[in-house]
Amino acid sequence: MTRSPSHPEDRLRIGAVSYLNTKPLVYRLVERLPEAKIVLDYPSRLADALAGGELDVALVPSAELLVHPEWSVVSNACIACHGPVLSVKLLFRVPPAEVETLALDEGSRTSCLLAQMLLQEKQVIAPQLQSLPLGAGPQDVQSDAVLIIGDRAIQCENSEFIETWDLGDRWCRSTELPFVFAMWVARPGLNFSAVSTELEAARDEGVQNLAAVARKQSAEMRLPFELVLEYLSRNLYFTLGNREKRGLDLFYQRAYECGLVPEIMGAASAVCEQ
Repeated sequence: MTRSPSHPEDRLRIGAVSYLNTKPLVYRLVERLPEAKIVLDYPSRLADALAGGELDVALVPSAELLVHPEWSVVSNACIACHGPVLSVKLLFRVPPAEVETLALDEGSRTSCLLAQMLLQEKQVIAPQLQSLPLGAGPQDVQSDAVLIIGDRAIQCENSEFIETWDLGDRWCRSTELPFVFAMWVARPGLNFSAVSTELEAARDEGVQNLAAVARKQSAEMRLPFELVLEYLSRNLYFTLGNREKRGLDLFYQRAYECGLVPEIMGAASAVCEQ
């Protein structure tokens, strides 16, 4: 039996990412879904909350479908890039081929897989993995390479590092396909037809009002308006189309081939059905 919340104690619980890249996706979403409970958190925490039954719908890292094939993609609204993404960076203290230790940002598992996948092309031996806590910066770890994502990647000072990879750019150049970082998904047993419509409407309105979104966020984050607007309008793409699905299919396949996941399970088919 599907669940269609109609009472306060049974209201829809939606989890959205707290980063700048999500702002166009949640534009006026509270007004569109006044009876829903909307929470903001890091991508990995949202995935854990969805898995634990604390959320019904969430914007989660695309890699989560590798371990949760039972989840359904419920919208063509997503966070993707067709080139440089700016907010997902791999910073090097040594040349890439010499990396022995790699610190991975705890915020998103998709970016962690992507970093290891791209690094494998330069290495013979896989590096020892370490964790970069959510509240820490790249200067707080002494790893040979450090993955950082989200707002702190945009604001990061790279002076102590000898090389920086924009992972969106490296993926798109090597595959000639987009990369999808996050998607709206729902746990089983939920009638999500109504929420799908509202999520896509929120995305459409947010994209139409990128200048207003950028103006507000630049003031709150103390970043130049031009930088924020360019990030939202040029670095990011918010629609899950056929080429994005092909990119996801290739990402899942390569993650398996690189030995980063034990099996592909139903991830690709779950996306292609959307």
